Amino acid sequence: MTVREQLEADEAKVLSPHAQLSSKSMGRKRSEPLDAVRPVFQHDRDRILHSKAFRRLAGKTQVFLAPEGDHYRTRLTHTLEVSQIGRTIARALRLNESLVEAIAMGHDLGHTPFGHAGERVMSKLMPGGFHHGRQSVRVVDVLENDGRGLNLTAEVRDGILRHSKGKGKVLASETEHEAATLEGQIARVADIAAYVNHDLDDAIRGHLLKPSEVPEGILKVLGRTHSARIGRLVADVVAASRLDEKAHIEMSPEILAALMALRDFLYDHLYERPEIRAEFERAQRILRELWDYWNDHADEFRAKHWPRGLPESEALPRAVADFITGMTDRYAMRAYQELFLPRRWVVF
Repeated sequence: MTVREQLEADEAKVLSPHAQLSSKSMGRKRSEPLDAVRPVFQHDRDRILHSKAFRRLAGKTQVFLAPEGDHYRTRLTHTLEVSQIGRTIARALRLNESLVEAIAMGHDLGHTPFGHAGERVMSKLMPGGFHHGRQSVRVVDVLENDGRGLNLTAEVRDGILRHSKGKGKVLASETEHEAATLEGQIARVADIAAYVNHDLDDAIRGHLLKPSEVPEGILKVLGRTHSARIGRLVADVVAASRLDEKAHIEMSPEILAALMALRDFLYDHLYERPEIRAEFERAQRILRELWDYWNDHADEFRAKHWPRGLPESEALPRAVADFITGMTDRYAMRAYQELFLPRRWVVF
C-alpha cells in the first residue's frame, strides 16, 4: 500500500459520510497517474501553491490600492485567511480539509489588479463580461504551465467557480450557484467571513472608519474584535450545519443577518467612500487605457505580450484580458508609465 492509499483509507475511516473523499473524486480532464504520496486534493493544493498566478497574488491589493503601510491585506493574505477559516470549519465538521484548502488557494487566481475596481472596469471592457471566478478557472485550465494548465480535479474547479457571491446571498443553497461539495460551500462562506472582517480591520487601521461607527447591533451579535468575530462566525457555521439533517453548510438566522448587515455597512461606508472611489477611478483609467492601447496595437501586443501557451487562434480581446488580469498592481502601473508618460532624459 502506498502512502497515498493509506491516507485515503484514513479519510474513509475518520471523515464524515458527507465528506468528499479523495479516492472518490470525479477526476481530472486529462487522465494522469496518481501520486504515490499525495491524495488528489492535496496534490491540487500543491500545484496551485507553486503556480505563478498564486505568487502574483502578493502584488494584488484588496481595498487599499498601493498602501504605504506594511500590514494591509493583499490578495495573497486574503487567500491565506480564507484557507485558515475554511480548514477550521472543515475539521470541526469532519469534512475534507485538503479539498477546502485547494479551493481557497485557487479561488482568486483570476482576480484583476486593483481589486474590485479592476474587475468592475474589465466587466465593462471585455466582450461578454468578466468575472474573476470564471477567470480563475481559466487560469488553472488554460493559462498556467505555459498553456497546459494545472489539470485540477473537477471538485476543486467547481469550488473555485462557485465561490463568489458579490452582493448576492452567502448561502449557496439559496441560489443556483451551490457548489457540488460541502467543502466548496465552506470555501464560499469562509471567503466572506474573511473579507468583511479584514476589510473592516484595514479601514480602521487606515483611519477611514472609527470602531464607534460600526453599528452597535452588529458588534453585539458578531463581537467587538477581529478575532472575536471570526470565532463567532466559525462556531455558528459549525453549530448550524447539521449535516445529517440537511446536507448544506448553514448559518443561524441571527448571525447571517448580522454578517449581511456588516457587508452592507462596508459597501455604504467604505467601498463607496469618495476617497476610495477616487483611487478606484484612477486605477480603472489605467486598465482602460492599457486595454485600448493593446487592442489598437495588435502587432505590438502579439510580439511582446501574447500570453505564453495561448493559441494564436484566440481573439485579441481575450488575450489582452488574460494579460491584464494577470498583472500585479505594480506591473500595471509600470506598463502604463512606459506607454503613456514621458521618460526622463539623462544627460552625461
